[in-house]
Amino acid sequence: MTARTSQARSRLPRRLETAVSERIWFVIPAAGASSRFGGSVPKPYLRIAGRSLLEHALRALLRCPGLAGGIVVTAAGDRRWSRLPASIRRRVTTTTGAATRARSVLQGLQALSAAAPEDWVLVHDAARPCLPAGDLAALVAACRRDTVGGLLALPIAETVKLADGDGRCGRSVPRDGLWRAQTPQMFRHGPLLRALSRALEEGIEPTDEAVAIERLGLRPRLVEGSPLNIKVTRPADLALASVALRLLRGKS
Repeated sequence: MTARTSQARSRLPRRLETAVSERIWFVIPAAGASSRFGGSVPKPYLRIAGRSLLEHALRALLRCPGLAGGIVVTAAGDRRWSRLPASIRRRVTTTTGAATRARSVLQGLQALSAAAPEDWVLVHDAARPCLPAGDLAALVAACRRDTVGGLLALPIAETVKLADGDGRCGRSVPRDGLWRAQTPQMFRHGPLLRALSRALEEGIEPTDEAVAIERLGLRPRLVEGSPLNIKVTRPADLALASVALRLLRGKS
């Protein structure tokens, strides 16, 4: 254990080091501006296979055994969420998000008033509608055996190029050991709340929850996921997500 890890753990409540909790909550940040996607409909509410991306993401999480409940973090003034059938599910509540993903996730964690510090939290992108049930089960099983938590991720198979300022290939980056992060990401409520709060106080905007946890000196576990668990970022991704959903339904 490094000195940094030791110091980070010493700042956590002692009971978190030994406490065992089977309860799992979720946070789905759905307050983003979708600037890369464009269009008049916010990305979480775009529809494929008869449902919005957000509904598909939520349905996948609700299949998780031991799930206590969770929260969907929506944009200020959002009137679309309340029109969805999912909005009246007993285990689902909502709160208003912020300008960035990290701040929205933090507000979601703060709104989970019934969650204990040692409870687990799954944070999942609203724009990932194709989460395989087997991937979710593998993540939960791996994290429950882990002291830190972890995330779904994919080993990078392509050659990676580092661009220079002119849009040319500056150099190639060895891909050995490189993984592409996915969601869900699963950590205990107390440490994740503390990690995000500290990062934001220091002027850092973590791009995912694992980044915040890493800044405590901890090492999240990587759990290999599926290429079908794509994130809808650009218009062409909608067609890919539709195909992925059909493939998943064919396996079930």
